[in-house]
Amino acid sequence: MVLTGFRPRRLLVVVAVLFGVLAAGVAPAAAHAALTGSDPAQGSVVAHAPEQVALTFSEGVAMGNDSLRVLDPQGKRVDRGKLRNLCSGSVVKYGAGLPPGLPNGTYTVAWQAISADSHPVSGAFTFSIGAPSKTAAAVPQQQVGGGLVGALYEIARYLAYAGFVLLVGGAAFVVACRPAAARVRSVQRLVVRGWALLTGATLAMLLLRTPYTGSGKLADVFDFGGLQQVVMSKPGAALLSRLLLLAAAALFVAVLFGAYARLHAPVGTNADGTDGTDGTGEAEDAEDAEDAEDTEDAEDTAKRRKDLTFGLAAGGTVLAAGLATTWAIAEHASTGLQPAVAVPVDVLHLLAVAAWLGGLAALLVSLYWGPPVERTAVRRFSRVAFGSVLVLVATGTYQSWRQVGSWHALTDTSYGQLLLVKVGLVAVMVAVAGLSRRWTGRLTAAAQGANRTDRTERTDRTDGTDGTEPTAAPAVAQDTSAPSDTEDAPAADTAGSGGPADPARVAQLARQQAALTTARKKRIRDADPVRRGLRRSVLTEAAVAVLLLAVTTALTTTEPARTAEAVKAASADRSPDANQPRVLNVPFDTGGADGKGTARLDLDPGRSGGGNELRLRIADPSGKARDVPQVEVSFTLGAKKLGPLPVALRHSGTGHWTASGVQLPVPGRWQLSLLVRTSDFDQVTETRNVTID
Repeated sequence: MVLTGFRPRRLLVVVAVLFGVLAAGVAPAAAHAALTGSDPAQGSVVAHAPEQVALTFSEGVAMGNDSLRVLDPQGKRVDRGKLRNLCSGSVVKYGAGLPPGLPNGTYTVAWQAISADSHPVSGAFTFSIGAPSKTAAAVPQQQVGGGLVGALYEIARYLAYAGFVLLVGGAAFVVACRPAAARVRSVQRLVVRGWALLTGATLAMLLLRTPYTGSGKLADVFDFGGLQQVVMSKPGAALLSRLLLLAAAALFVAVLFGAYARLHAPVGTNADGTDGTDGTGEAEDAEDAEDAEDTEDAEDTAKRRKDLTFGLAAGGTVLAAGLATTWAIAEHASTGLQPAVAVPVDVLHLLAVAAWLGGLAALLVSLYWGPPVERTAVRRFSRVAFGSVLVLVATGTYQSWRQVGSWHALTDTSYGQLLLVKVGLVAVMVAVAGLSRRWTGRLTAAAQGANRTDRTERTDRTDGTDGTEPTAAPAVAQDTSAPSDTEDAPAADTAGSGGPADPARVAQLARQQAALTTARKKRIRDADPVRRGLRRSVLTEAAVAVLLLAVTTALTTTEPARTAEAVKAASADRSPDANQPRVLNVPFDTGGADGKGTARLDLDPGRSGGGNELRLRIADPSGKARDVPQVEVSFTLGAKKLGPLPVALRHSGTGHWTASGVQLPVPGRWQLSLLVRTSDFDQVTETRNVTID
């Protein structure tokens, strides 16, 4: 597609705005470890105060003594303040002890934890002792990881990914595809800014970690006690390791754009790889390149190039893999299914993304702000990009299976929907990359034709012509102090007029000649429709890549589909199916002799309206059925001010009672009351909540 009046800087600004809109619409980090169960259960009513409150999670979490708080109806904390690790096998469970003799009423449980993949999670629920009551307990309305701190942390996370891509991909483009780009200023700025972006974002994430996982107050970035705790955690250690690796990466970048660039400098070029300019007409000093060529022969230079290239490739690969590992060990790959396989696969995935997208960015700035890009460099990058796509397909397929788990989860969960968007963007990028390959093929053909033309022109110049017709040398050289805006070189030779040559004047005219030559090449390059088409297709790829990176960042902050499905299944287990009987086991103790036992109630089918059958069985502590003098059952729906509705029980055998046609008019959360009397003076009433559909 050809765009008239196209301006790359303007499109980059538009793309940045689009990302801002996308990032603003991304919700705070969703729960990655999810609460799958609790004891007492959420909303339950227990007869006696439990010894502890226990929470069960879908995956490993990090919790401290203040991570689980139990508040009484007046909002006062009543737990013992010491967390108990109740994990057993694959079950992740933590508890907090409660003192004996807690009064009746509704208690609030507030909790927060750090998932094994570094994301904070939190929640709250209530249970009641004896009977529900009003509660004054205040629970934070904002979930941990949200608000301004959460938004800043997510922005830093995105910038860290972007910096990693630019640093690793840009350096790989130079070493593997275009060594001459080590002297191109635009490529140098891209890689260095990628390093600075990744370093700054990592520092910001390290400082924001304390408020992000705790209070949510931005001022806590200066809490150095909290920072010490962060560094001791797995996510903090990963961020600190990343900073150490970035220190080594700074040395790598210095060698890449220092010694490596000088070794790949052709004779007569400046420090940025141009013929005397930086691509915009500004002259540069080329003495270092000339000195290197003068002091070393071609064979020794080639050997040094080979050795340094191998060293940079090996060292750069280790550094890039190390940086990628700091994400893999602290994100989704480090927890869940097959972490031993998922971590190296995630590292390969990140490296492939960087090689493709970062190399694309380096190619983009080379095409727009630098000397003409050799067709061999474009073809090399095309092969690297193709290999990266193959790696992305393989690793992405495995990661999708691991995190999604089922086909319907692709459309039924936020993670699956974002993953479909990511796949769509990758497909668009591959399609545009195919267009770029077509432009590359045309560029090769055009370059071959241009080479033939250049050889003809050089032959003509050897014969003393300019390729059109012979001209005689002027008798007197004209002395001009400024170059004209033509393709003719400014001529000046003070010696030709009888005076000695002025070295400063000669150097000035040489610089003017070089500037005119570069400006002419730039005009020719910009007028080439094939190169113009290639630049535009590459820029389109880069624009899609920005959005792709934003979606990838959103995926890292979204609950994996497999976890979401597991939580949904656990919730379904806690919420009885409308077609299944409601079964309740109610322990009781009337306080007298033989006053302990268990009542089992089956309400079948447990639907609103008539037609329900209630079966009741009373058993002693050994499980043997027994009769009691009196047993009564009633239902109350406080939300609708219905009840109590008594149930007419009929004794059907030892320890057994039944009732038919039990009427529960409307669906809702009904409260079942069971009265059991074991002697003339000993009786107790137990209550339980039961959901009626």
